[in-house]
Amino acid sequence: MPIVVNLDVMMAKRKISSTELAAAIGITPANLSILKTNKAKAIRFSTLEALCKTLDCKPADILDYTEE
Repeated sequence: MPIVVNLDVMMAKRKISSTELAAAIGITPANLSILKTNKAKAIRFSTLEALCKTLDCKPADILDYTEE
């Protein structure tokens, strides 16, 4: 998939655990894991907004595009 989720990188930079982040943005740890492992087929804008707000970043810090 050409869209890569770099959520684990941002989490490491902000020193926040998966459990803390999931609770802060209101999703289950299982759904956060799906995002982190690049297995998600889609992401809601509200979830992306909550991630950016909590991690103090922009969508481009989390999502990346690479040629296949």
